[in-house]
Amino acid sequence: MYYFKSIKEKLLISLPVILLYFFSFYHFQMPEIGKINFFSFNFQMILVYFYVLKFPDDLGFGNIFLAGIINDTVVGIPLGTTSLSYLTLSLFTSYIRNATLRSVMTAEWFTFIPALFFSNLIYLLIINNFSNLSFYYIELLQNTFFTFLYYPIFHYIFSRYQNLISKD
Repeated sequence: MYYFKSIKEKLLISLPVILLYFFSFYHFQMPEIGKINFFSFNFQMILVYFYVLKFPDDLGFGNIFLAGIINDTVVGIPLGTTSLSYLTLSLFTSYIRNATLRSVMTAEWFTFIPALFFSNLIYLLIINNFSNLSFYYIELLQNTFFTFLYYPIFHYIFSRYQNLISKD
């Protein structure tokens, strides 16, 4: 019985890493409603930002890098593009974590803006300079906007989840 409880606890603790890999393998597109795709957001960026900011030991940089490589392979963009984007987000988030004295969700939410900006800037620079891929900038802007907009929802979900597993 103790063995199964231990497996359950380890599975619950490693759920953020499992989700990161799952969404890296399973790249899906949501249907558009009119001209705006309200469900187009980058879950991995929200996950990376939250866990690097709040629980840096739960999601390592090696996992973030490997999930980015997997995502690049699935999507079909040059290898390392998403990894460098996620690591830029992680670097910026680590700086925010070290510079912050008191953690407030609204401050975290608004510091997510420059973190997303620099992360997407790296993504754009790599795509534009090292590949012949073309994409619509408005789609990236919409995706970034809705990623920022949905952060408080996932912040609440992840915080509740962390409170739940810390009680066990």
